[in-house]
Amino acid sequence: MNDPPTPPDQDPDDFYAPSQSNFHDQFPPSHSVASQSIRAPSPPPGPILDHSHLRPGNQAALLSHERTLELYRANAKKTQDPDIQFEFAVFMIDASKTMPIPQMTPGNVMEVEKAVAKREDLVREGTALLKRNADRGHMPSQYFLADCYANGIGTTKNRQDFDRAFPLFVLAAKHGHPDASYRAGTCCENGWGCRRESAKALQFFKKAAAALHPGAMYRLGIAELNGELSLNKNAKEGVKWLKRSAEHATAEFPHALHELALLHERGIDNVLFVDYEYAAELLAQAAELGYAPSAYRLGECYEYGKMGCPQDPALSIHYYNIAAQQNHRDACFALTAWYLVGSPGVLPQSDTEAYLWARKAAEAGLVKAMYAVGYFLEVGIGTPPNMQDKPH
Repeated sequence: MNDPPTPPDQDPDDFYAPSQSNFHDQFPPSHSVASQSIRAPSPPPGPILDHSHLRPGNQAALLSHERTLELYRANAKKTQDPDIQFEFAVFMIDASKTMPIPQMTPGNVMEVEKAVAKREDLVREGTALLKRNADRGHMPSQYFLADCYANGIGTTKNRQDFDRAFPLFVLAAKHGHPDASYRAGTCCENGWGCRRESAKALQFFKKAAAALHPGAMYRLGIAELNGELSLNKNAKEGVKWLKRSAEHATAEFPHALHELALLHERGIDNVLFVDYEYAAELLAQAAELGYAPSAYRLGECYEYGKMGCPQDPALSIHYYNIAAQQNHRDACFALTAWYLVGSPGVLPQSDTEAYLWARKAAEAGLVKAMYAVGYFLEVGIGTPPNMQDKPH
């Protein structure tokens, strides 16, 4: 993180002259992503499986939660088919997340408590059904229940419970579930619900990678590059795994595209050559999958003409915006610069938007954005002057 810049000696009215470069002289961009060390992504916070197909169709969407649940419940009771029971359990847990809870007021405490209790009942019923299925060896139930426990769903005080999640990940992995193998490997690597064991983590990652799991292939690639998980450094093998992962990249696991781009930006002797055009292409693929670091890097490239990219305000703003919508603090601050000066035919100049984006970056902890917000408040740029206010 950069230290806050020293306040300028020049007249405040000259501080933000209408020049993009002046802004970045005062608040230079953070170190490029390419200079950061390569590291494995954190496990995704939510379920990896996509259960969107389980949501009610057009006709059912008109029904209340209660009516839809009763229809599901009636169908589930008529059969011992674990797949149907699994779908019902998943629907209940999904419904519990979207069921509205009224805002607490002095007059509706009972109503709020009822809604919360109803939500808890759904989770309890759903996880009980998943557990019954899991005990009978139903692989999707084993994985989804493990994922619930890992995310604090159906657990004591809604806390993550890897002691219960890990054995279920292992069971589902034994039945050939690639996501479960990957998650079991992550548990072994970090000591979540089990002892920390690199060798076991490696086994699980290799099992998932054999099923073309992009997250596992990415993790193996990084381990080979950095000499992690008891492996010796082997750049050639690392790049091979990253390439395989990139070929199967998803919105959940776009990381290999990004890392390959960074490697092509600087090259590896006798392994990988420098290729700016291909690096930009990989970043664009990752950005279109919604990966914020790649979108931010492309925003920089099109703003400053880096990596062979032309200076293109429209594309720079487009990619910064993708990253900023995901609260990437450097991208938020980059939009501050663009809004201060505007871009004819692309972005109207707006001090108010500049202030709001700077504030968002400051609230995310970017020190130079905190300084900028302080200056905006002092001088009254995009907001009425206020010497007392400060970003939280």
